[in-house]
Amino acid sequence: MRNPVLDIRNVTKHFGAVKALTGVSFSLDQGEIHAICGENGAGKSTLMNIIAGVLQPDDGEIFVEGNPVKIASPSAAQALGLGLVHQEIALCPDASVAENIFMATTSRQRSLLMNYRKLEREAQDVMNRLAPIDVRRKVGDLPISSQQLVEIAKALTLDCRVLIFDEPTAALTEAETRILFEIIRGLKANGISVIYISHRMAEIFELCDRVTVLRDGRYVATGPVADLTPDDVVRLMVGREITQLYPSKQAEGERSHEMVLSVRALGDGQRFQGVNIDLTKGEILGIGGLIGSGRTEIAEGICGLRAITSGEILLHGKPQAIRNYADAVKAGLVYLSEDRKGSGVFLDLSIARNISVLDLDALTGRLGLIDAGAEAALASDFARKLNIRMGSVDAPVSSLSGGNQQKVAIAKQLAVQPKVIVMDEPTRGIDVGAKSEIHSLLRELAMSGIGIIVISSELPELLGLCDRVIVIREGTVAGELDAEAMNEEAVIRLASGVNAQNAQNRRASEHAA
Repeated sequence: MRNPVLDIRNVTKHFGAVKALTGVSFSLDQGEIHAICGENGAGKSTLMNIIAGVLQPDDGEIFVEGNPVKIASPSAAQALGLGLVHQEIALCPDASVAENIFMATTSRQRSLLMNYRKLEREAQDVMNRLAPIDVRRKVGDLPISSQQLVEIAKALTLDCRVLIFDEPTAALTEAETRILFEIIRGLKANGISVIYISHRMAEIFELCDRVTVLRDGRYVATGPVADLTPDDVVRLMVGREITQLYPSKQAEGERSHEMVLSVRALGDGQRFQGVNIDLTKGEILGIGGLIGSGRTEIAEGICGLRAITSGEILLHGKPQAIRNYADAVKAGLVYLSEDRKGSGVFLDLSIARNISVLDLDALTGRLGLIDAGAEAALASDFARKLNIRMGSVDAPVSSLSGGNQQKVAIAKQLAVQPKVIVMDEPTRGIDVGAKSEIHSLLRELAMSGIGIIVISSELPELLGLCDRVIVIREGTVAGELDAEAMNEEAVIRLASGVNAQNAQNRRASEHAA
């Protein structure tokens, strides 16, 4: 006889005409790690936000340890022992790491004065379980991966009986993911129940006990992970076979020597120097490397988002004077940020306005007013091409799932008809079906003559999608791998400096001899 710690029965939620959840049921046993899978828009985050008190259901019941409850707010959820690590980072950027970690605790205190020394000491103890991040630093000064670790540390301070992790490893390194997994296993050993949401099948099958699948806002199935395969879960998620996640690469005879983009000896005087990159017509070029290696900074330098102190950038052989992002867009260079929420989209603006925002001049009439009909038509066209699931183009981007928000961010870049698109983690937090669609779209764009550069922390994506990979280490190009030489070991060796260290050891041995 099962006695679930959390029991969701026939929960329904609408956003206007969009049915986010329809009669969804779900139960969580004490001390289990339970995965929830589904494509973007399947209702996963909506269900988690209902459990966490962020949203209220239109219908249905929720039971905690057999007792019916109404979770009217996040504070009410915390009082019931329900905690959520958000997929979208929900921290105060102007506050310190310590203040963010204990924000919920300090808001309940009645003391007029804050003991910052004690606060920072206790916060550092929690933070050190995940990474040695100085808790006195402002959150806004940290990279995305460190902010994600702070979000997790904040959740660990809550007295939870149920802890929800929504895509917790999307911005983490492999080493950081391993540490998180050990912490989650420790929570399970102490009787704490974990709901784990991830698009990464390997994580689910390594970590979780059971898996529940949602599709189009409806419950599909629940089963023990031991009785399923990744292919079984994917079929349940998408309702169809995903036969090819990555499109075919360039054939030998299709390779061109025509240069779309050339970067020569580029440097910013701080994070990278002497960077050379060539992008030829028709290819997808991957940029790999460890988090913190300088990949993003190089992309920002190419696209005018970071000041350059040396080197030059050429488009189709012509030198470009790029002082800022407006210059880059005008030249035909656009950048898709890894931080979708912070700089990828405007959450409170409509889907139509987000897609058109980089080139409003093209939609502005004689009187200086934007042609709303043309803007809506542009957005509808891209929504159809990218299969964006939405109510209408007038809906705010905040009403979309994370994956559909990412598609809007990509549509925004495509709307200016660029010559080169630099995409930083373009499929982070996107389900397997949407990934396949975006990969196919990138190949179509490359074949049409648009230069495509993809930065990705997922090695299978780099190797499966790209025709060639450049690996960055410590702000310089550590090496380049063509189609024949590309494999995970080769990328990791270049990224970690193993090849360079072996060469140094050989030279030392020869000198000693």
